Amino acid sequence: MIYAAILGHGVVGSGVAEILINEHKRISDKVKDDIEVKYILDLRDFDDLPYSDKFTKDFNVILQDEDVKIVAEAMGGVNPAYDFVKKCLNAGKSVVTSNKELVAAKGAELLSIAKEKNVNFLFEASVGGGIPVLRPMSQCLAANEITEVKGILNGTTNYILNKMIVDNMPFDEALKLAQDNGYAEKDPTADIEGHDACRKICILASLGFGKHVYPEQVKTEGITDISLDDVEYADNFNCVIKLIGTATKLADGKISAHVRPTLVSRDHILSGVHGVFNAVVVTGDETDDVMFYGKGAGKFPTASAVVADIIDCAKHLNSRKYVFWEDGDSDYVVTPDLKTRLYVYAKSNDYDALIETSALAFPDHDGIIKNRYKSEIAFLTDEDTESSLREKIASIKADKVKIMHTLF
Repeated sequence: MIYAAILGHGVVGSGVAEILINEHKRISDKVKDDIEVKYILDLRDFDDLPYSDKFTKDFNVILQDEDVKIVAEAMGGVNPAYDFVKKCLNAGKSVVTSNKELVAAKGAELLSIAKEKNVNFLFEASVGGGIPVLRPMSQCLAANEITEVKGILNGTTNYILNKMIVDNMPFDEALKLAQDNGYAEKDPTADIEGHDACRKICILASLGFGKHVYPEQVKTEGITDISLDDVEYADNFNCVIKLIGTATKLADGKISAHVRPTLVSRDHILSGVHGVFNAVVVTGDETDDVMFYGKGAGKFPTASAVVADIIDCAKHLNSRKYVFWEDGDSDYVVTPDLKTRLYVYAKSNDYDALIETSALAFPDHDGIIKNRYKSEIAFLTDEDTESSLREKIASIKADKVKIMHTLF
């Protein structure tokens, strides 16, 4: 018999409990041993559940029970999850989690404790919900040197942008619809400001490149400023706007990482990722691009990934799975001044001056959309270093032109 405990009985935690209890035989057959949920930690009362007898409000009951070998953390947030997970690992218990905020902030430290105590700390569900991506990266792509990881990492923002693109729905209306359908929280800040995608790209980069990347090191921009005008102009350039998280390994071993709204060509596979779906593209030196695609959230997709990690831990009670990365440092993540192109959307009360100054600054731009009625233009710049492009854009702005938006 292998005893497990679950910390938290919210959306994910309740899904984990239901799978482990309702599918006990199937799960146990996979492990070749019985897995029993012994405790569920939650401060609330759940008297009407068939497994109400398993609840406790005292974390120490779980911590001090030597029979509990595996703990699933489904509380969310850094505190008190970090304290509980750290204590469980130090007590010789393997821990699995879906908590992206915890892994992004404390992953290196917790992996180091797990290594020292010869237990496992697994977190497949922290990126992409039920989409298997972390395990394939560390195992199936192990023969590769990973050079880049990028993708659509947040289903809420992808849903909102898709509504803006397909249904011509303003941002505020699309956000409300996402909330009404349960895709966005009452406070959607973590999604629409890019923080959720930032945490996920940190985890992907840490696993892919072997050193911890912290959220504060990643330049992050959300989608709150994207307008229907931007969407329309992007369409004229045969592009769609997606919130993309990217981490790239540079020649000197450092990495570049960012999360930002990006113009994606309709010819690129990521342009076809719609609704609440996520997609992660991993580039290896042997495989080139490999994409992982599916629903990135939801009770049972996420819970299934947590249970898969529990099964993995049960199969490796007396040995560690090698999931590990070193701690990072302050200069590991850099912002190189690489060549790129930018989308520029600008307005002016003097339309003729707008046309003239933009042509002087960007004589080789790739196409321009002119709208005399609105006294505005949109164009894609020529390729140059970002710093040089920013200087040119600033020179236009100095001539009484309002730069509405720039996108990569």
